[in-house]
Amino acid sequence: MAGTPTQTRTPLSSATEDGVGASPLRPDGTLKVTGDFAYSSDMWHEDMLWGMTLRSPHAHARIRGIDITGAVALPGVYAVLTHEDVPGAKRYGLEIQDQPVLAFDKVRYRGEPVAIVAADHPETARRALDRIHVDYEVLEPVHDPRRSAFDEDCPRVHSDGTLPVHEEYNQRGNLVRHQPVRTGAFASGATPAELRAQADVVVTTDYEVGMQDQAFLGPESGMAVPAEDGGVDLYIATQWLHVDQSQIAPALGLAEDKVRLTLAGVGGAFGAREDLSMQIHACMLALRTGRPVKIVYNREESFYGHVHRHPAQMRYEHGALSDGTLLYATLEIVLDGGAYASATPAVVGVASSLGMGPYEIPNVSVDAYGVYTTNPPCGAMRGFGAVQACFGYESQLDRLAHRLGMHPVDLRIKNAMSQGSRIITGQEIDMPLPMAEMLERARNLPMPEPRAVPTESNPPDLRTLPGGVANTTHGEGVVRGVGYGVGVKNICYSEGFDDYSTARVRLEVIGGEPTALVHTAAAEVGQGLVTVKGQIARTELGVERVTIHPSDTGVGSAGSSSASRQSYMTGGAVQAACAAVRASVVALARRRGLVPSELADSELRLEGGKLVAAAGPVAALEDVLDSEVVEETREFHHRPTQSLDPVHGQGNSHTQFAMCVHRAVVDVDTELGLVKVVSLDAVQDVGKILHPQQLAGQIEGGATQGLGLALMEEIQVDHSEIRNPSFTDYLIPTSLDTPPMRHEILENPDPNAPYGLRGAGEPPTLSSTPAIIAAIRDATGRPLTHAPVRVDDIVGLHT
Repeated sequence: MAGTPTQTRTPLSSATEDGVGASPLRPDGTLKVTGDFAYSSDMWHEDMLWGMTLRSPHAHARIRGIDITGAVALPGVYAVLTHEDVPGAKRYGLEIQDQPVLAFDKVRYRGEPVAIVAADHPETARRALDRIHVDYEVLEPVHDPRRSAFDEDCPRVHSDGTLPVHEEYNQRGNLVRHQPVRTGAFASGATPAELRAQADVVVTTDYEVGMQDQAFLGPESGMAVPAEDGGVDLYIATQWLHVDQSQIAPALGLAEDKVRLTLAGVGGAFGAREDLSMQIHACMLALRTGRPVKIVYNREESFYGHVHRHPAQMRYEHGALSDGTLLYATLEIVLDGGAYASATPAVVGVASSLGMGPYEIPNVSVDAYGVYTTNPPCGAMRGFGAVQACFGYESQLDRLAHRLGMHPVDLRIKNAMSQGSRIITGQEIDMPLPMAEMLERARNLPMPEPRAVPTESNPPDLRTLPGGVANTTHGEGVVRGVGYGVGVKNICYSEGFDDYSTARVRLEVIGGEPTALVHTAAAEVGQGLVTVKGQIARTELGVERVTIHPSDTGVGSAGSSSASRQSYMTGGAVQAACAAVRASVVALARRRGLVPSELADSELRLEGGKLVAAAGPVAALEDVLDSEVVEETREFHHRPTQSLDPVHGQGNSHTQFAMCVHRAVVDVDTELGLVKVVSLDAVQDVGKILHPQQLAGQIEGGATQGLGLALMEEIQVDHSEIRNPSFTDYLIPTSLDTPPMRHEILENPDPNAPYGLRGAGEPPTLSSTPAIIAAIRDATGRPLTHAPVRVDDIVGLHT
C-alpha cells in the first residue's frame, strides 16, 4: 500500500528530533495544501505592467519584416520590442548559444518568440499582439529526425554558419551530437553479423518513445523590477538561478552583478525550467519602461514555451546463449532535439552511456544521435535520456526471456551488474549495487488480490476496472498481466562538468536560543529540499531552531535542481558549512576558556544546544556564542568526472549510480484496449534515507510520471505542429489512474556521498514505464514497441 516505505535505518548519533532520518513537516506544506502558498504567478506590484509574447504561427519560416506601428499606437501600451531592441547578445543557450532572444532571421519552431509587449492590462497587451504584423516566407519544415540525422540533402535548420562547433560532439549538418560506444569485439572492428553467428538467440526490434511534457501545474511566470543602479531584480520560478543569470546578463548588456535573481514560488519543474522562457523578455521590458513587468504564460503558451522530453527512435539487437548469457548488443538511438540544442548534448551522453542498462554484456555497439529539427525544442526532463533507453533495453530483455523460455526476472539476475562491474563506458561501479537482491525482493512482494468474479448480487466496483466509471465493462474480456522493469540512472552532472554547490551557514543566539540560518541558491521546486537543508543543519549543529534564507544570487551557485543532485550536492555543501561553523564554535569556546585543555577538537560535537564531549556537556551554546555571530561559507564538489571519448565512448563520466526495480500488475480490456494499473510496487536502494515521507513522495511521483509515459502522455506533433497543447487533450494521470504503490527501501551507503545517500527522484521514472508495458504484453501477447501504448496497439490494429 502507499505510504511510508519499508526501511531499516540507523539514526545519526547527533540527530535532533527533526534531523536527518526523521520526517518533519515541510515549512511550505500547509500553505500549499490550503492554497495560501505564493507562487510566482501570484506576485503583484502596484505599479506593474503586463508583458506578453508574440509567437510564430509557423514551424519554419524566414522573417522578411516586422511592423509594430499599430501596436505602439494602442493606448495603454508602454513598449513593443523586437530583435532590434535586444541590448546585448542576440543568442543564448545552456550548452550551445543557438537560441535567439527574439527571432531575427527566421523562426525554427511554431511558437518561437518574435516580439514582446508591455501594457497596463493583460487584455490591452493581447490586443497589441494582434496589431503586430510579421511578413513570413514559409519554408519546408524539417520534421523527420532520422532524415535530419542521415540525409545529406535535408535542409539545414541552422544554416548561417555562426554557431560554435564542438569537435568532441562529432557535429555535422543537423547533428547536435553523435556519441558512439564500442566495447569488446566491436572495439576491435567486429561486425554484428560476426557476433550474430555465435548467438543461440537473436532479438532485433525497433522501439519508439513519444514526446512527453513535464506538465507542471504552475505555468512559466515571473516579475522583473528595474533597479536604481541601472540593473534589474528578477523574481522567477526556475531550477537554476545562476545559470539563468549567466544567460540573462549578456543579453541585457549588463554585468552579472546588475542582474539579481530571487526564487519565486515554483509550481513544479521536472527539467523544463532549466531553460529560459520569459526571463530575458521581462527584464527587457522592465528596463525599457522603467516599471515592474509581470509575465504569466497561459497553458497553451506554456506547451509552446518550454522544452519537452526528447522523442526517441531506437533499434536494439541482442544476442544470447541458450542459458541466457548475454553475448552482444547493439543500439542505434536518434533523439529529436527540436529547433535548439538546449540540453541535447548531455542527453545524448546519458543515453549512450546507460543505453544497455545495468547488464553485463561483453560486446556492445552504441550509436546515439541528437539532431536539430523544426519540431518543438526538447531538453531536460526527469530521467534525461535514460528513460528512453530503459524502455528499449528492458523490452529487449523480456523478448529474450520469452524466446529462451526463462522467467524475465531470472534472465535479469543472470546478467545483473553488481559492485565492481563496469558499465559499457568502462566506468567501474564502485558503490553497492544489489541488483539481484532487489529483483528477488520485487518478485517476492505480495501480489494484489485476484479480481473477484462479478455476479448479479455482487456487481464489480467500476473504479477497479479498465475504463472505470465510464461503465465500459463489467469484467468481460479483462485479462491480468504482470511485468518487471529495472532502471539505472546517473546522479549529479557528468562528463567533466565542475558540478558544485555553495552554502552559507550562520549561527547566533536570538531570543536566548541558538539559531541557525542556512542560505543557498538551491531551487525548491517541490521536491522538499528546503526541509532537508533544515534537517542537516539541525543534525550537524545540534540546534532545533533553523531558518532557511530565500534562495537568491546573493550567495554562490548551488547548481540546478535536476539530475537528482540537490540532496547530494547542496546537502553536502550545508554539511560542510556546518562543519566549519562547528569548528569555529569550538575555537571560540577555547578562547573563552570553556573547553578543558585535555579535550581534542575531534572529541567535541554540538548536540541539544550544547557543546558536548563523550563524558557529557561541556558548555551551553548560549554561553559559548554570547553576542558573537559565527558564519561560514563552503563549496561542495563531487569527485571529478570525464568526458566520453568521441570514438569509443570510454571514460568515467558519471558521479554516482542509482537503481530502482518495479513490478507492475495490470488489468487489460483486450476488446477495448483499456488498461487499469492494479499495483505498481518498487524496490529501491537510496543509500541513506534523509526524510522517509518525502522519499515515498519522490518514488510515487516518479512512478506516476512513468505511468503517464506508459499509457497516456504524448505531445502529438504532426509536421512540426503541436496538435494537443492543453490539459484537455494532453492527458496526465489523476488519482483515479494511480494505483497503490508498495515500497521496499534498501540503505547501502555510497562511501563517496554525504551521509552515503543516493539521489532518489529519477530512477522510479525509468523502471515504471517498461514494467507497466511488460505487464500489458503479458496480458495481451501484443508486441507493444511504442510508449505510450495506444488503444489500437492492444486491440490489434498495429503489430
